[in-house]
Amino acid sequence: MNILDKIIERKIKEVEQRKRLTPPSVLEKSAYFELPNISFRKFLTDPSRTGIIAEFKRKSPSKGIINDKVTVEEVVSAYDNCGASAVSVLTDIDFFGGSDEDLLHARDVIKCPILRKEFIIDEYQILEAKSMGANVILLIAAVLEPQRLKALAAFTKSLGMEILMEVHDLEELEANHWDEIDAIGVNNRNLKTFEVSLETSYKLSEEIPDRFIKVSESGIHDVKTILQLKEYGFEGFLIGENFMKNSNPGEAFGAFTNELRELQLKQFQTKKPI
Repeated sequence: MNILDKIIERKIKEVEQRKRLTPPSVLEKSAYFELPNISFRKFLTDPSRTGIIAEFKRKSPSKGIINDKVTVEEVVSAYDNCGASAVSVLTDIDFFGGSDEDLLHARDVIKCPILRKEFIIDEYQILEAKSMGANVILLIAAVLEPQRLKALAAFTKSLGMEILMEVHDLEELEANHWDEIDAIGVNNRNLKTFEVSLETSYKLSEEIPDRFIKVSESGIHDVKTILQLKEYGFEGFLIGENFMKNSNPGEAFGAFTNELRELQLKQFQTKKPI
């Protein structure tokens, strides 16, 4: 059994436990159900923003503890202030050290969209996301049959939220061209082996229909990579570990975005490839 299988096995049990503790009727009473959604699509395509989905992540199965010394409030506030197009918050407890409280605390201090980074297998988790103030959810093609993914996406839309669908290969992509999806994320990390290759994004870029926003996930460590990915049509870039591994992730993000803007300006002025 690989790590992804272990996560889903645990998630099935976890969701059933959570349903018993907090019924959907309680989740639906959250004040966030009455608020208009903050558009993930709009922020990702806003030229005044960076296109970066900056992630708050304490640990991962492949790296262990990444950073457990900082608070979610201080990190995501810096992300938002420095131009993140969205913030991704891990809520998985067992494998990533996240929590619902992390997302709730993030919602209290930022105005940009929040992605609930979770292994979603049930409509209940989408209700949870809405009740926490998340604006967009992640649906992973590797763990969902195509028709099940479509049904979860449709349910998400019925709540006024948006969907980032994650794929790892051409087979997953071709099976999931659903109109309910807003953005398609290409995960450069193989969730079964945890090996990372940006070639995954480059190879799949031309296969993603233009009606979807293209997002590249994982393995992005420098600003030149973002400019290269933009040449392949990517508008979103999910980055977490590159910032979280620093003692001050917000400061690291600020330095990264400043360098990105300087390089973009230089590229615009010279009109030559960097």
